[in-house]
Amino acid sequence: MTALMLKTFGRLDDTDATPKYMQIERMLRAALASDSLRPEDALPTERDLAEELGVSRITIRKAIGALVDEGLLHRRHGAGTFVAGNVDRIEKSSSKISSFSEDMIARGLKPRSEWVSKSNGSVTPEEAINMGLSPGTPVYRFNRIRFADDLPMALEYSTIDATCLASIDTVDASLYEALAQAGHRPTRALQRLRAIGFDDDRAALLGMPSGSPGLLIERRGFTKAGRLIELTTSYYRGDAYDFVAELSD
Repeated sequence: MTALMLKTFGRLDDTDATPKYMQIERMLRAALASDSLRPEDALPTERDLAEELGVSRITIRKAIGALVDEGLLHRRHGAGTFVAGNVDRIEKSSSKISSFSEDMIARGLKPRSEWVSKSNGSVTPEEAINMGLSPGTPVYRFNRIRFADDLPMALEYSTIDATCLASIDTVDASLYEALAQAGHRPTRALQRLRAIGFDDDRAALLGMPSGSPGLLIERRGFTKAGRLIELTTSYYRGDAYDFVAELSD
């Protein structure tokens, strides 16, 4: 890709008083405008670009950062920088309880997860209050990045009453599928939504600029018998996810 950039746009002009990062930014904009860089193309690494163009990695990072802030490029944690695609917004109905995997499959998208952590322990005082559990009750905690067709869509933090699963390892692609197999799938849920701006850490995990708009969704899931077994906090990217509610009198 660097060879293509140099062939198409030439090398940086040392006689140009324009800062180097702005020259590189112009090159990238030109590549985007001419379709030399297309949606979801991966950019070379900062190191490769710096070596090819004879500048520091800080200069490259500043040039790329300007385009990331505009939404023309996006960073994926551990994968690199990519040309932003045209993200189709996903609508989620709030009238039916369903899992992330079920929502994506219903829309013809391929869901997957990357595990950030799995752990077991005892409820915290806050969890005990929110879930109505006694102090010392064992729980499982799951932290995942949720993807739709390889686009990072949400960060999910779930706490589950450990007595509702045979073991922590039964949860793989779908938490609700594991709960269903154990006979404890939630049939009712209460959700609270509010708008947020992503902090640096969560923005990086979702490959978005810091401060990007998002949706914070807190869910409490209940079994048919009315037992609260699930406490999930999710951070959805605001540029790709809509929640829709049907109302009637």
